Amino acid sequence: MPPNSKTLTASCHCKATHFTLTLPANALPLKVHICHCSVCRYTHGTPCIFHAPLPAGIAPQFIAPSSMDNLTAYAHAESQSTRYFCSTCGCQIGDKGHDDGNWVVSTSIFTEPNDGLWEMRSNVFTDSSADGGLSAMVSCIDNRQLKIWNPETSSDTKAAERDETNASEGLSEELRAECHCGGVQFSISRPSKEFLASPASKGWVLEQDTSKWLACLDLCGDCRLVNGSNVVGWLFVSKDHISPLPPADLIVGSSKGYKSSEGVLRTFCGTCGATVFYSCDERPDIVDVAVGILRGSKGIMVEDWALWRAGRIAGANDGLEYDPGFTRALIEGMKVWGEGEGDA
Repeated sequence: MPPNSKTLTASCHCKATHFTLTLPANALPLKVHICHCSVCRYTHGTPCIFHAPLPAGIAPQFIAPSSMDNLTAYAHAESQSTRYFCSTCGCQIGDKGHDDGNWVVSTSIFTEPNDGLWEMRSNVFTDSSADGGLSAMVSCIDNRQLKIWNPETSSDTKAAERDETNASEGLSEELRAECHCGGVQFSISRPSKEFLASPASKGWVLEQDTSKWLACLDLCGDCRLVNGSNVVGWLFVSKDHISPLPPADLIVGSSKGYKSSEGVLRTFCGTCGATVFYSCDERPDIVDVAVGILRGSKGIMVEDWALWRAGRIAGANDGLEYDPGFTRALIEGMKVWGEGEGDA
C-alpha cells in the first residue's frame, strides 16, 4: 500500500461482490451526496442513496473469487454512467462514468463503520422527491448543515412530474409500484373491509387511519447490504391486496429472489437491481414493499397511503454502529417530522 494512503474494504450481503479501494489520505473523508432523484430511487428501491465520487484513476480492486463478472450492469437511454449491482443479492455498489471511466461508489457497503472515512455534504435532486423525502428530516449532521442542490431543469424532474400526474389521474384506490426498467410492476389496494374486520389486520392497519398501511424506515445491516443504501422504507401490505397476486416465491416480472437468512426471502429486479419485497416465515401473509419503487401522488413518503411509524426506526442500533452521525440525525428528524405529520 502506498504511503499516506488508506485501504477500505467493501462487500455486499452475500459477499459475491467483495473489493478494496486504496485512497490517498487527502481524499478522506470521502465526500458523500445523498441523492433523492427518481433514477436512484427506482433502481435501489430506497428513499435515497449515499454516493461518493472517487478520485480519478481509482477503481474497485476485486478480491478473488469476486470480480466484475459477479455484477449486473444497468444503463438507461439518458444515463451518463453504468450502474452495477450484485447479481446474487441485488446490492447496488455504484456507477462508472461513460466518458471518463471514473467511479462513484456507495458508502453504505464498507466493512468498517464511519470513523472519519466519509462525510455527508449535501442533499441533491430534492425537487424530484415532490415532498422532500428524507431531506426534510436530515438537513444537519453533527452540527454541520447539508447543502441543497437542484438543477434548474432536468429530465429527472420532468419524470417526477409525469409520475405525479399519472398517479393523480389514476384510481385513488390503487397505488402503483414499478422499478426503473419497468420489469417489475404491480399495484396495491387500500385495506379492504374484510381485512379490517379480521384479526390479521392487527398491527398492520392502525385506528388513526384505516385507509392506510403501516410503514417504517429501516437501518438494519442486512437491508443496508442488500440494497446499497443506509436506509430503506417499507410499506407493510397484506399479500392479497397486491395485484397481480404475487406467487409463493414473490417473483414478479423480472425479479429474482435472495434468502438473506433462515426464513427470510427478499426480491429485487434482475435487470435494474431495485429492491422489491421482503417477507419472513413468521408473517407469510404480510409482505414489506420497498417504498422507493412506489409511484404515489404525494411524493416519496406516499403520505396518502402510508401511516409512518415515526417514533421508532427499525434497526436503529445497527445504524448507530455503522454511521452514528447520520443515524442520530435521522432518528431525531423523523421524530420531529412525524409530530408535524401526525403519524404513528
